[in-house]
Amino acid sequence: MGVPKKRTSKMRRDRRRAGNNNLRFAVQVIKCTKCKEPVMPHRACAACGNYGGREVIATAAE
Repeated sequence: MGVPKKRTSKMRRDRRRAGNNNLRFAVQVIKCTKCKEPVMPHRACAACGNYGGREVIATAAE
């Protein structure tokens, strides 16, 4: 059986574990205040271009 030759440092161990840390949490989704479409937080709505109560992206639908 293979045995490690050197002890793994705490920094190397923690850095390896941190790569998968965000996989435990589900992606949060909120509803757009204007069109009620699902939108990720802190992003403009793709359907209506609304963010923070005002239109920031001009959409072809309007």
